[in-house]
Parts: sequence; structure tokens; C-alpha cells
Amino acid sequence: MPFCKQKCSYCNFHFSTSFSLKDEMLSAIKKEIQLRHNELENKTLKSLYFGGGTPSVLSGDEIKSLIDEIQKYFSFDENIEITLESNPDDLNKNFLKELSQTEINRLSIGTQSFYDEDLKLMNRAHNASEAESSIKRAQDFGLVNISVDLIYGSPTSNFEIWKDNLNKTIELQVPHVSSYALTVEPKTALEKWIENGKIRSPEETEQNQEFYYMKDFLKDNGFDHYEISNFGKPGFHSKHNSAYWKSEPYLGIGPSAHSYNGSFERSWNIANNPIYIKNLNQNILPIEKEILTEKDRFNEMIMIGLRTIWGVDLNRINQNFSSEVIDYLNQEIKSKIESEILIIENNYLKIPEKHWFLADGIASDLFIV
Repeated sequence: MPFCKQKCSYCNFHFSTSFSLKDEMLSAIKKEIQLRHNELENKTLKSLYFGGGTPSVLSGDEIKSLIDEIQKYFSFDENIEITLESNPDDLNKNFLKELSQTEINRLSIGTQSFYDEDLKLMNRAHNASEAESSIKRAQDFGLVNISVDLIYGSPTSNFEIWKDNLNKTIELQVPHVSSYALTVEPKTALEKWIENGKIRSPEETEQNQEFYYMKDFLKDNGFDHYEISNFGKPGFHSKHNSAYWKSEPYLGIGPSAHSYNGSFERSWNIANNPIYIKNLNQNILPIEKEILTEKDRFNEMIMIGLRTIWGVDLNRINQNFSSEVIDYLNQEIKSKIESEILIIENNYLKIPEKHWFLADGIASDLFIV
């Protein structure tokens, strides 16, 4: 859902702060569902995820109408997870009351921090008080399956503030945390501020310290660290994101959304709202596709698998790739296994958790270029 009230300083996702096309966008999204539902062979959905942008700018009735459209073509698994990404400032009593009349059963709240200086730097629409009260209100309405996003390593923060953020999360009895180091993306306000010397650049050593403190702290408080950036209490792991990490097929609807058929084909929608709407009004899919090469599939399996607690299934590698690729991998991992940067457990290739902060670099060393 490509609409936001305002632009966060660190964000380079596709969205618009103008809501003038919202009604037309909803109609176009429904049309895309109608045209593409047959791309998923399994007509029983295990997860449904409203992402953005900011889907919580929709009304409860608009969310319900999208779910109703989906149910024309799909049935829902009895344990389906239906997540709505939301901002704290949208989670007022009226909206939560509307939401309680829909099938939404999980909230992913863009909290980012419980500290006002962090939120000002990020140009978030909410303040620290709303960050806390929005979670309590959602819980009062019976939404206990809540994930919060937290950002660490901000130049306005420090180690003590980060510890306070994590303590607050535990106090609020949130069962899932997605946490990311503040990164400087191109063409963002944050990049300009750093270039102009208005703020200092995030420090990797500080982010490293905060990451490993978080890892130990959340595990001590009953969370599973099941993906580098994701922590969930038993029974509260994200079903939807876990499907991505396990290379299951998924269908992405809306501007800039990506899809994957589970084997060789990936596709993505154009990141332009007016063109997206115009095309669908003409029954044209605003979509581009690529057939993944063996190199693409291998690199992706390595990149995603090594970020998770499950690792890379070497049986799948042996079954789905040529002998050249298998020989290449065996050669490349030899020295890393000797130095214990990589390990093999039950024929799964993994990065020991003590090296997880460096996982992307370790994975890229194994890529076929």
C-alpha cells in the first residue's frame, strides 16, 4: 500500500505522500488480484501481509474490502497469519475498533524507538509516548500477536538508550521484535545530513555492540533468534517472512511488489502509482519478469539461508545444482569451516551466531560472480 503521511529520513522505499489516488489504487489492486490469482497453485493461504508504505492509513472498511476480494479466489488456512504494518500514530481507539471487525490478527508496528530524539532524526510521525501507548491500546483490543520494529545505531542514540528501548519492549510484553541497524541509503535526507555535516554517520562498532547485546538480552527473555534481524517467542515467529526465507512461492500485489513462483521465475510491479493504475484500468499487468539463472538461484539461496537459524540445506544444493556449482561451494567453504566462520550441522550450512553481524559479508564471499 504505497502511501505514507510523511517521508522518513532514512527510507528509500516506493511510496507517495499524496493520497489523491488512494481510491483508484484500491480498485487497481483488486483488479490485479483478479488477473493474477491463478499464479498461486495452492488456493489455501497460510499468510497474508499488508505492507507498504503504510497500510494503516486505510480505514477498517477498506482493509476489509481487500480481504473480501482475496477471499473470492482463495481460502484461508485455519491458522492463517494476517499481518498489517502500522504506524503508532494511526493506532487510535477508533481505528483499532474498526480493525477488530476485520480478519487482521497480527500487527507489525513501526515503533523504531521509544526515544524522542531518535524519532525526530528519523522524521517519524509519532513521538515516544505514542510509541508506547499504541502497543497498549492494541493489546487492549485483543491483538496480542504484535511485532515491533526497532532501529539501533542511530547517531542520536547511545548504548544506554538502546538498552532502555529493549527493556521497554519486554515491559510491554511484545512477543516479536524486528530490529535493524540504521543504514544510510542513497538519495535520502539522512544521506544529505551526513554529507553536510549536520549529524555524524552511524558507527559500525557501536552497532556491532548493540546487536550482540540485543541478541543475548532477548534470548535471556525467552525469544528465539531465528533470523539475523528477527526475534520471536515460541509460537510468534513470522509465518509470512519465514516463507520468504524458506524460498516458498508468494504473490505480491501493488506497485513495486515482488513475486516468486518457488523455482525459476521472479517478477515485480512497476514502482509508479499513476502508471500502475492506468495499466490495470486497461487490464494490462504493469509487471516485469526474469528467469533466474543457476547462478542467481545459488546466490540467493546462500544469501537468505545464511541469515537464518535454519541455514542452507545442502541436500537441496546437491539436488538442484550442477556438479560445477557443488564443487565450487565445497571448495569455497573449506577454509571458513576450518576457521569456524561456517559450520555444518545435520547437513545444513550455518554461520555460528557469534558471527551473525557479519553474515552478509560472509555470504557474499560465497557468491558466484
